[in-house]
Amino acid sequence: MKKNLFRIILIVAFVLFAGYLLYPTWSDANHQSALRGKSSEDSTKYFDENEESIRNAREKRLKLGLDLQGGMYVTLEVDIIQLLEKLAKNRDENLRTILEETKKEAQNSDESVLDIFGRKFDQRGMRLSRYYGDIRDNNSDVMTKLTDESEKAVERALEIIRNRIDQYGVSEVTITRSGSRRIILELPGVSDEREVRSLIQETAQLEFKIPLDGKMFYQALENVDKVLMGKRIDVTGADSAMTAADSTALAKADSLDAAKRREDSVNTAKLSQEQQLEKFRREHPFMGSLIMTEYGYYATPEQKERLTNMLKRPDVRNIIPEDVQFAWSAKPITFQDGTQAFQLYGLKSRPELTGEVITGAQAQLDQGGLGVGAVVTMQMDADGAREWARVTGANVNKQIAIVLDDAVFSAPMVRQKIIGGNSQIDGLDNMEEARLLEIVLKAGALPAPVEIIEERTVGPSLGEDSISKGVNSFLIGLGLVLLFMVIYYNYGGVAADIAVFFNVLFILAVLAGFSGTLTLPGIAGILLTVGMAVDANVLINERIREEFGAGKTLRAAIDAGYARAFPAIVDSNLTTLITCLILYQFGSGPVQGFALTLMIGIICSMFTAIIMTRVIMEITMDKAPNIVKFG
Repeated sequence: MKKNLFRIILIVAFVLFAGYLLYPTWSDANHQSALRGKSSEDSTKYFDENEESIRNAREKRLKLGLDLQGGMYVTLEVDIIQLLEKLAKNRDENLRTILEETKKEAQNSDESVLDIFGRKFDQRGMRLSRYYGDIRDNNSDVMTKLTDESEKAVERALEIIRNRIDQYGVSEVTITRSGSRRIILELPGVSDEREVRSLIQETAQLEFKIPLDGKMFYQALENVDKVLMGKRIDVTGADSAMTAADSTALAKADSLDAAKRREDSVNTAKLSQEQQLEKFRREHPFMGSLIMTEYGYYATPEQKERLTNMLKRPDVRNIIPEDVQFAWSAKPITFQDGTQAFQLYGLKSRPELTGEVITGAQAQLDQGGLGVGAVVTMQMDADGAREWARVTGANVNKQIAIVLDDAVFSAPMVRQKIIGGNSQIDGLDNMEEARLLEIVLKAGALPAPVEIIEERTVGPSLGEDSISKGVNSFLIGLGLVLLFMVIYYNYGGVAADIAVFFNVLFILAVLAGFSGTLTLPGIAGILLTVGMAVDANVLINERIREEFGAGKTLRAAIDAGYARAFPAIVDSNLTTLITCLILYQFGSGPVQGFALTLMIGIICSMFTAIIMTRVIMEITMDKAPNIVKFG
């Protein structure tokens, strides 16, 4: 018992951790079951009472893939041909002919569009510099530049689509890049094809907007809180026809209100800091949910969703002036305590400039400073440069928000009036942040044309049918394997079956813990893992039988059996693991789901086969050695 103490502690820790990771899935299932039988009014009440628990469970639960819950599968392709046409300095008949030939050949070829395009120029003995790059560039130099532009165009499209899908509110979405110019979207639970198609393909809206001053922003937030609390808001331009009695009544009300405010202020001073904070949250349902710092207002991802729904209420929208817009930052920031939060901006609705004036943007390391951080340089056309000089001149020492599809990607400070249209945005933490901003800025200047080349809709009923068939096949296969092990290996088979059960439990827990998605190929991967786990136990049991047949004691046979089987188990699982890594790296969609699940299963099966079964056997030998048999 003592020599197995560490193994027992390890197994118990793994089981408890698996239970912790799977608890949100169990909790979500209970919540859904409770909501299913309630009326609309009761459902609303139940959700309000258990909002935090429901949201946490939904966020951390084991997610189901598109094939298990229905939705849309979309394959997008960035049109490199159109991109090449837009990048060209001049577009004569020769270029149009080459582009047309390239397009036709690319439809039936595995060769990349750019390779075909470059080969067409080489065959004609033409220089690419006639249409792209500098006149002194050779064809190889130009092809390098075009490849870079093509890569950035795909990244740009990927970022724009991801931002739009996030704002659309689709949960458990999967966005992956496939090959050099394709993007695959899996949108579980989505059924409106037309809306999604429009969302994906519409032109990116890049705008430069001026943030509200602090006083105006705070007043707008206070008005939101007043509406949410059911209070009256004075609106400039309201009906001025007021009787003397009305005026007298209003004056008395204001006097009483002022007296109450004085009394409240005295009482508030007597409260502790925590009590004051709690009082503020009760009286300010919107601002009380924000994290207030000297740099701005922030909200956690959970609070952001709730606050956004508040801003969408008709009564709230009615009191927000037409020239005021609320917008969240596109990406969260991380505070020192590890909390992630999105910043809330108050902006003037009318943009000062749009992305149409931008002619170029480049991310690069900050060479002018201390050699740390990164900057983005931005160029504008002549009209944009003139307008930019006016805007920056009027907003020195103020921020200008860079907004793409109503999400704020950056809000740099204007240090001086910028003349000539060449600007530098600094203060960025790293090159990754700089490249993202470069993508955003270019999105407005040169939107990458994106075409939908494949679109499939999986209905909820089909998803339920897939779940039923997948689960049934899994249970049948699992049951047959477990029965065989018990019949053939007796107690050794029972120990192996227990290990297989925990193996499946660990796989699901790891998927839930790492926000993985269970798909039909994933179920196939789990079933294959079960077979491999059983195979490991077969090797162990056969070695034990051989050693026991050679005359060794049962305990010595078990020790020798595990020792002899260990290299074979490691070798077989390691080779499979390498194959899975290759499949995951170069595969896409279902192949990746299968490979990921199998990789997790291999690691878990080695743990359960080598450690868990041995502990079970040795404890049983100590307590009831007569029942330990291997067929």
